[in-house]
Amino acid sequence: MLREAWSRAESERVEVACGGGVGRTGTALACLAVLDGVPGAEAVAYVREHYSRRAVETPWQRRFVARFQ
Repeated sequence: MLREAWSRAESERVEVACGGGVGRTGTALACLAVLDGVPGAEAVAYVREHYSRRAVETPWQRRFVARFQ
């Protein structure tokens, strides 16, 4: 689903959301950043800088982003 969202974002508006809009949304946005060329080790910091400083809340979410390809 993330790859499809990334692909569609080139020509369409794509929205990403969850209940709180921070943890899971931030994780998805970080994964989209990885798909767009941001190194996995830097994606969480990128999303925290450009979206929300609280994005990607848990260690599990950070590990998921770091391993996402």
